Amino acid sequence: MIEIFKNTNYDFLGKKWLFIGISWLLILAGGISIAWRALDGNPNTHPFNMGVDFAGGSIVTVKFGAQPDLGKLHSAIEAQGIPGGAIVLQPVEKKNEVLVRLPNLVEGKFETGAKATEDVDKGKKMVAEALKYDPTAQIIGAEAVSPQVGADLRNRAIYVTLLACIGMLVYVAFRFKSWGFGIGAIIAVVHDVLVTLGLFSIFQLEVNLTVIAALLTLVGYSMNDTIVIFDRIREMLHLKRRESLETLSNEAINQTLSRTIITSGLTFLTVVALVVFGGEVLKSFSWCLFVGIIIGTYSSIYIASPFMLWWEGTVRDWWKSRKGKTSSVGVASSNVTPPAKNIASGASSSTQTVAGTAGNVVRTAKKKKKGRPASASQ
Repeated sequence: MIEIFKNTNYDFLGKKWLFIGISWLLILAGGISIAWRALDGNPNTHPFNMGVDFAGGSIVTVKFGAQPDLGKLHSAIEAQGIPGGAIVLQPVEKKNEVLVRLPNLVEGKFETGAKATEDVDKGKKMVAEALKYDPTAQIIGAEAVSPQVGADLRNRAIYVTLLACIGMLVYVAFRFKSWGFGIGAIIAVVHDVLVTLGLFSIFQLEVNLTVIAALLTLVGYSMNDTIVIFDRIREMLHLKRRESLETLSNEAINQTLSRTIITSGLTFLTVVALVVFGGEVLKSFSWCLFVGIIIGTYSSIYIASPFMLWWEGTVRDWWKSRKGKTSSVGVASSNVTPPAKNIASGASSSTQTVAGTAGNVVRTAKKKKKGRPASASQ
């Protein structure tokens, strides 16, 4: 493997509290954004900017003859009776196209999948009515998802993410024969997801199925990077048994630093290209990967490793001390015998010993008496 950094000796874990503090600030900021948007009382404000895939609604693609005026288009659609805050316009660069996202237009709370057709028809009619101000504009596509289907997709996305985390926890714990390594890796993955979703809530980036795919990609990416570091720690535990676990962890991070920089750097360059040239359609997907790679790379060093050290040190020592106290109490209680019982057993054993010795003496004397006449007569 190509080594960019050779014989490095950076004290990564010495700065762990700084990065842990940054992570807590990011998670706290995301939590405040989610809570504020959920409790502000505005029906058009939501914790996340859920896409049509999850929230339901319709998307109408409009083609213009020239660069469209988004402000004028927004006002024209709002004049059709749709709340302005619920209208989302996404221009497609260099194509003079706009994706018009509208809320659910079917009455009722639990629409079935069949009513999505009615929803998209209403959306097309409203947008077509709004486009009368521009004769060159034409609708080239429309699609809709009912709220029930969107909720089902959202729940399935949550289940898939949770099952992936549980499966990786069991695998890592079994592979490294320690729950500390497994839980440390999962804590890092959960940290990555929470920070990314918090930033999506703060900046109101759209959450759709492509974002869920990006999150699952980041889960696997972060887990792979963490396992590489943990595997090097496990190798060094057999080679340098006298070194402390923190020293070995720091050394393992330094030894895998070149691999981390090469892998993360090349992936990051690809994601930057997506962010710059991907356009509005891939905007959420690109930014999810962009944020996730940065967060996932440093979480393998500053989140997974410190938690593993805490578990293998503090938690395991506490468990061993607790287990040792329990076993010592059990042994002591099993060896305790009441004094009276000891005296009685001692007396009876002494009596039996004396009686046995006396019987042996008598039997020996009788044999000798019987043997003397016989020897004399011979």
